[in-house]
Amino acid sequence: MGEYRIDELARLAETTVRNVRVYQDRGLLSPPRREGRVGIYTDAHLARLRLIGQLLKRGYTFANIGELVSVWERGGDLADVLGFESAIGDPRSDELPGYITIGELRQLFRGQVTPTNITRSIRLGLLEREGVRFRVPSPRLLNAGAELVAAGMSVKTVLDIAERLQGHVDTASRELVDTVSDHIFAAHAPDGLLNGADIAAAADLVRRLRPLAETAVDAMLAEAMARHIHEVLGEHFAELLDHLQKAKDGPPAPEDTPAPGA
Repeated sequence: MGEYRIDELARLAETTVRNVRVYQDRGLLSPPRREGRVGIYTDAHLARLRLIGQLLKRGYTFANIGELVSVWERGGDLADVLGFESAIGDPRSDELPGYITIGELRQLFRGQVTPTNITRSIRLGLLEREGVRFRVPSPRLLNAGAELVAAGMSVKTVLDIAERLQGHVDTASRELVDTVSDHIFAAHAPDGLLNGADIAAAADLVRRLRPLAETAVDAMLAEAMARHIHEVLGEHFAELLDHLQKAKDGPPAPEDTPAPGA
């Protein structure tokens, strides 16, 4: 389970520290665990904050959300409720974020770090500005991009790939989540609200969803890439054989032309 200080929690939930405190004051968010003078928040807090943000965007008031939270917490054991919220608030992976300076970025990407590329990387979520350095949510993605640049691609091309891939993955994951959530609510919340033991069952299903989805996507991606690599190589070698055959046959013989006046 992830643990966060209030500033990191606010950033992950795409809100502000002030809002976090307001939600706590209004009873929408439980207080953090205290370690000395520092408040420690969990994935359950993160999930609740994201839910609050979504409901506010849809026009619901604090009073509406407070009523929903009260019904939700009365409907099941608090440990089950927190367990479910923790399951849906878990980080996207067990990968730890990293940090990098602008100088290190220039060295890693062979001098192709421009204001345009930095701005685009931040928009894609590959970098997050933090003071005089950058937070890297996924060092694996950053290193993968660096490897492609080292292989001769431009940073712009690598960012084009990242943007297209994000779109495809987002569409596929939304379809998967919609299908599974329909199943969860149909099986465990026929009346529209998860209650009692159903909360724990739904949390268990959510926890199992992510690794299963990652395994399926990894297997399908590997199979598809192998197939397309064979297709590309086949096209390349077919063109090469055509070229060799033409070279072997030599230039075509000139056509006979009738003599003038014939």
